[in-house]
Amino acid sequence: MVGSLVLAAGAPEKYSYWVEPCSHPDTGCRAGDDELAAWALQAWQSASAGDLEFTRVESREHARIRVLWASAQQGLYGEARPIQVDGRRGAEVYVLPAPLGLHDDRLLRDAIVYLTCLHETGHALGLPHTAAFSDIMYSFQYGGDIDEYFGRYRRKLHARDDIRKNWGLSDADRATLRAILTHQQPTN
Repeated sequence: MVGSLVLAAGAPEKYSYWVEPCSHPDTGCRAGDDELAAWALQAWQSASAGDLEFTRVESREHARIRVLWASAQQGLYGEARPIQVDGRRGAEVYVLPAPLGLHDDRLLRDAIVYLTCLHETGHALGLPHTAAFSDIMYSFQYGGDIDEYFGRYRRKLHARDDIRKNWGLSDADRATLRAILTHQQPTN
């Protein structure tokens, strides 16, 4: 369901976020995955045209968005669960990092982790699933080629740092975010 954010005129909606340290070997989390999560939030912040502001915090307790690394027993790719933090909407975002053994291509593995963080943090902001294969908010319940979904993004990358330069958001994703932030119906 699309949520709404209440913004004071000219003031960005502020989100604190926390990323779980990579301390559980069964999750497949690797050094640098926290950076991929931060880049996902930076993409949403940039797409908001100044209406969102994310600040990383050291304590999970007061973070409105909490990124946790899931194990294979917890599901496929990711999930966002709504929570209340200090009376405000937030989410616990679970991301299953793909083990490098399944994807010998490190950039593909990092692309999957980044795009999963981007998708699930989109839910944390109130964005719903879509049926458009080009959207980051696309749901595989509509079918679609999972390998191509991640592969088309991977083909844009030559180095890991290219991930932060290629947001992975469609025009429709950005329009939906803007509509949520301004309390309008999306036009897509």
